[in-house]
Amino acid sequence: MIVLLVLVTPVASVAAAGLPQPVARGKAVILSSLNSILPMGYFETYIAAQLTNAGYSVTFLKDKSVTVDFLVNQLNNYNVVIWRTNTYTWNHVLYYYVGETRNGVTEQKYASDLSQGSLNSNAGIFGVTAGFIANHFKSGSLNNVKLMILISSESSIFGPTMVKAGANSVIFCNGFISLSYGLVDDLTSQLVSYLSSGMTVYNSVYDTVNPYNNQANLLRDSLDSAYSPPFWFGGSSSLTITH
Repeated sequence: MIVLLVLVTPVASVAAAGLPQPVARGKAVILSSLNSILPMGYFETYIAAQLTNAGYSVTFLKDKSVTVDFLVNQLNNYNVVIWRTNTYTWNHVLYYYVGETRNGVTEQKYASDLSQGSLNSNAGIFGVTAGFIANHFKSGSLNNVKLMILISSESSIFGPTMVKAGANSVIFCNGFISLSYGLVDDLTSQLVSYLSSGMTVYNSVYDTVNPYNNQANLLRDSLDSAYSPPFWFGGSSSLTITH
C-alpha cells in the first residue's frame, strides 16, 4: 500500500480560505481637507472598512491632495462622497477649506473666482465660498452621486446646492462644529455604520441624533448643557447605500 503525504501550506488570504469577500459595486471617496492638523486617526480606517463591507471601493484623499480641480471635476465619479473640512472667515466672508496649498497654477486657472472673492488662498491653502460651489455645481453635475456627507461647520448652507446638482441625498451639519477631540468623527463613524448596514438616510440620522436628544435618563452634571449632534439631511430620506 502506498501512502501519499500531502503538505498544505497555510494561506493568509481570506479569499483563498474560502470566506466570502465583499464585492465592490460602487465607488466612495473620503476627503479630509485638514487631516494634518486634525487627523481622523482610527476613524479613517473604521469608516473606510464600513464602506468596503457595504460594497464600495474606497479612495482617501487628505490635505493638499484635495484640490480645487478634484472638488469641481471629480466628485461625480463617485457614488458616495464624504467631505470633512471646516470654515474660516476672511473679510467677513465664510470660506470652506479645500486642502490644496496655494499655488500659481490653480490661481491662474480660477482667476475669475479669485477676483470675485469666491475662491481664497490667504490662509495658505485654498478655501471656497458657498457661492463658488453654487457656480460650479449646476443641475446634473452630481447625478452619479447617491449620497454626500458634508462634515463641516455650516455645511447646511451649501448642502441643498448639492441636492439640486443631482446628489440623491445629502447629510450636512447645522451651525458650527469642532473637529477636535474626535467627537464629530465618532458620530460620523456611527452614522456610516448605520448606512452601511442597510438603514435609510432618515433612520441613520435619527438613530445617531436621537440618543443625545433624549438625555433625561443620562447621568450628567446639572451645570452641563445638553449636546445634540448637528446632523440633518436634504434630498431622499429613504435612500440606502447598500447594494
